[in-house]
Amino acid sequence: MSVPAILRIAIRSPLWQCFDYLPLASDENKQWQAGQRIKVPFGRREVIGVLVDVVAESDFPFDQLKSIIALIDDEPVLPTTMLQLYQWASDYYHHPLGDVMLGTLPKFLRDGRDLIVQGASQSFTIHDSDITLNQAQQVAIDSIAASDGFQTFLLEGVTGSGKTEVYLQAIAAVLKKGKQALVMVPEIALTPQTIARFQKRFDVPVVLMHSELTDKQRFQSWCQAVSGEAKIIIGTRSAVFVPMPALGMIIIDEAHDPSFKQQSGFRYSARDVAVKRAHLENIPIILGSATPSLESLYNVQCQRYELLKLPERAGDAQPPKVSLINLCDKKLYGGLSDPMIESVRKHLNNQGQVLLFLNRRGYAPTLLCHHCGWMVTCPRCDARMTLHFQPKRLCCHHCGGQSAVPSICGDCQQNEISQVGQGTERLEEALQTLFPQENVVRIDRDSTRKKGSLQAMLEKIHSREANILIGTQMLSKGHHFSGLSMVGIIDADGGLYGTDFRALERMAQLLVQVSGRAGRVAKQGEVLIQTHHPEHPLLQLLLSQGYAAFSAALLEERQKALLPPFSYIALLRAEAVQRDQPIRFLELIKQQLKPVVSASLHVLGPIPAPMEKRAGRYRAQLLLQSQHRAALHQACVPLLEALSSHPMAKRVRWSLDVDPQDML
Repeated sequence: MSVPAILRIAIRSPLWQCFDYLPLASDENKQWQAGQRIKVPFGRREVIGVLVDVVAESDFPFDQLKSIIALIDDEPVLPTTMLQLYQWASDYYHHPLGDVMLGTLPKFLRDGRDLIVQGASQSFTIHDSDITLNQAQQVAIDSIAASDGFQTFLLEGVTGSGKTEVYLQAIAAVLKKGKQALVMVPEIALTPQTIARFQKRFDVPVVLMHSELTDKQRFQSWCQAVSGEAKIIIGTRSAVFVPMPALGMIIIDEAHDPSFKQQSGFRYSARDVAVKRAHLENIPIILGSATPSLESLYNVQCQRYELLKLPERAGDAQPPKVSLINLCDKKLYGGLSDPMIESVRKHLNNQGQVLLFLNRRGYAPTLLCHHCGWMVTCPRCDARMTLHFQPKRLCCHHCGGQSAVPSICGDCQQNEISQVGQGTERLEEALQTLFPQENVVRIDRDSTRKKGSLQAMLEKIHSREANILIGTQMLSKGHHFSGLSMVGIIDADGGLYGTDFRALERMAQLLVQVSGRAGRVAKQGEVLIQTHHPEHPLLQLLLSQGYAAFSAALLEERQKALLPPFSYIALLRAEAVQRDQPIRFLELIKQQLKPVVSASLHVLGPIPAPMEKRAGRYRAQLLLQSQHRAALHQACVPLLEALSSHPMAKRVRWSLDVDPQDML
């Protein structure tokens, strides 16, 4: 009697394993292929899983194996390359394969809906560009076109240097070969602008993939990509897992952006996963940025990436003139110094538009008692409550908690509550008072909550209905405002002395990206930066010699401190309602790691997180660090075994973050 095949199936669960099932008796002649969806009994539920292998033996007795309920797909919904990518991502980020795989599929597919596959049209039109390329752009395009198979290109171009035109011409060559292109952007806000430019150039099906699509829209886009009908897919980080049968190129715009790192659940870097996918697909990938991450620049030094530079702005555009305003002893009006106000007035009188950048939403970040120094803090977080006026309330930007605005001090009962610091709402109020004849548009997470509100605001700016724009980091990258002649950075000091070792890198990227919004057409732009620390050596280096010199200096500092990219790290976080539990739990885990600790692996901590209390839970962290990637990952295996089996694991939430981008 022949032994039936055993089906090894990935199921979405927190368990670190796949599950073995038997086929139905009626499935004797079925063709089992990895990547097919199968409905199976799982506990008291019926769930959809994905077949990953067909094996002859199981770790469980044959008579204890359950039979599947139904085979859903005759053909795999996930091709071999994608299955390899999922397995790599599961292994690298040490996350359960079933959760990695099923968590990135559209909900309709997880629910068992049939895949809709339509024939792909082969006819398309590419409209010729009326843009004259400069030499650097032409060199970049020629280098990409000459690549054969997998190659990672770092396209480092100053803001306004024409990186998008390089993307468009590279994609045109891919489309002419009958291939598809995947274009990834960090923010949903950039997708409408990007899709408009691509549709103008290419008369081909272009689809979007991002988290604000409905389940039906996401399913339809996924089906169009899988069938080959969609030739260009534009999406945020989750788009990296969309199967495409004829993928010919991947482009990541603003590749330095931390938004490409998932910060909860399956903590993956879409940028790094995309590079791995390009390697598996044997195709080129372009990482575009005016301010590349230190990891990308280090990969250029190690000759893993090929550097393509665009050192000048495209066309007649000139780089903006940048000046510092020393705020020490300066009188401020709504956070604005006199030189900043005068510059705004000058540019408005010259028919220019102005962007004032403040990466702090709300009205004021602190309410302070002038009599005793009491401040309103969040009862659930180690953070101060932010005052909002639209509507009027106190809000915690970490846990989302809200409360009424007090009229008297909670300690001394005096009526001397003052509003300290600037937020975007307060800045908007000041500008409306200073320039009552101008329309002011404020773009932040609060003002753009309603669907379509962001696009409506951007239209006001493009149509010149509004000439003063207030923005947070939502507007720091990718946007093109032809009339914008001045950028004012209200507070540049936030990143100069941050607790995270990446704070200076992020500060520089933000300053350069925001500054790059000014003067992107013919008229030279102006950038004014307010700071209490104009003498800071790295800030001076950034402004005098540019991002290249700044990043070189930071790389030298990182090398001396053996911080990434000169080492590899994984951060184990733990949190619990009781204050002592996370530290105690991590101490016990550290003890179990002693057998794998060596000269090539360091285990640091545990220590409380920089913000120890958040959303009513106390947090601590343990850091694993090694100069050898293999040593770090080898240590993660017994670490996860210890975590999964430890009795305290049921009372403490924990997560493992490989290559963390946020140490808070």
